Amino acid sequence: MTKLLFLNKYYKFIEIVFIGLIIPSIILFNRLADNVILILWFITSYTFIIFYYFHKKDRILNILKFSSFTKNNLSIICIRWFVLSLVIFLITFYFYNDKLFIIQKETPYLLIIIFLVYPILSALPQEFIFTTFFFSRYKDLISEKYIIYMSAILFMFAHVLFINFIAPFLSIFGGIIFAQTYKKTGSLALVTFEHALYGNTLFFMGLGYYFWGGSVN
Repeated sequence: MTKLLFLNKYYKFIEIVFIGLIIPSIILFNRLADNVILILWFITSYTFIIFYYFHKKDRILNILKFSSFTKNNLSIICIRWFVLSLVIFLITFYFYNDKLFIIQKETPYLLIIIFLVYPILSALPQEFIFTTFFFSRYKDLISEKYIIYMSAILFMFAHVLFINFIAPFLSIFGGIIFAQTYKKTGSLALVTFEHALYGNTLFFMGLGYYFWGGSVN
């Protein structure tokens, strides 16, 4: 009976609306962005439990799929990252110059901490929710033709809570890139690595200011 409930399409629809729209809206309207990491891990815990009991097909660690770290996949990811990093630098330099290298100027040690913890505390849970969980959980609700774009749209909406233009604007493009990588490889580890590359680059350049709770204060 419980399994039938959690696998019911209506339950899944309510679930995706709640996770993708209602929770970000609650955070937005109540200015809870300072607690976003805690909330993110709460959602991750729920989605992990659902995934583990109803959607995993083999050993849970296999979702990482380290075998996808091939020369070809890494070349594509790194070349794309290098080109887009130049774009991020130009955007920061011309439109947000006051934020350019702001962390290095004010609290350089913080950048090291971000580089170390961001991949695990932020990139990993986000990619589990918006790729691994999303693609497995909602494949019977969303056509394969549109699932990448739906994942990207919800990923973008999850960043509206920071109350600025740049976070959701960049997130829609990031969401598409990450969803495409996951759809191609099925690797949580690889898409987390890619997400961490861009996230740490944003913090290094200065635009990361718009992706944390302090930006709404």
